[in-house]
Amino acid sequence: MTASAGNQLAAPGAGLPRIELAIARSMFSWKCRMGTRNGFIARFIQERSAIQALVESCQESERGKRILIARLRGLEDSSRNWSVWMTLDHLRITNEAFAHVVTELAEGRIPEGEASTAAVKPTAQPTSAVEADYERSCDGVLAAVAAAPQLKTANRFSHPWFGPLDAFAWLALSSLHLGIHRAQIAAILKGLGQ
Repeated sequence: MTASAGNQLAAPGAGLPRIELAIARSMFSWKCRMGTRNGFIARFIQERSAIQALVESCQESERGKRILIARLRGLEDSSRNWSVWMTLDHLRITNEAFAHVVTELAEGRIPEGEASTAAVKPTAQPTSAVEADYERSCDGVLAAVAAAPQLKTANRFSHPWFGPLDAFAWLALSSLHLGIHRAQIAAILKGLGQ
């Protein structure tokens, strides 16, 4: 379905419903305790490949078309009227941030500023160039992780939903984040009739 004037979305950065956020925090904490560096890298690569297959299955002429989808778990309401390219642009922005945070923490520094879900929304009309930019951002995350001898860092950088995280938790988040948006792209394609 496409957005209409009657579909008012929450403002960017509004977050998740309280109960869902509490469950997400608990699940994320458990995944960080139980997960491994190699496991999260493998998940990142798997989700990246799944996203690539979904994008390739969509006609290029349809990839810039916004589709209003039902809100998925882990997805802010303001993010559910995107196109495939907008989703890739968001992933590009967040992947670049993930790579920067992992690098800074692994090198003993705390990144400047603060993380904000409102600050990582995509441009309204990205072009096909975003596909290559997204792929480069995925390479950047993997390179940052490969360059970090230790991800269980003493320094932490706060995520607005999950609080202070070390570099290992930021890696975990990067792979889980791809999974949420892989599901979003699948829902967009369903809305496009593909």
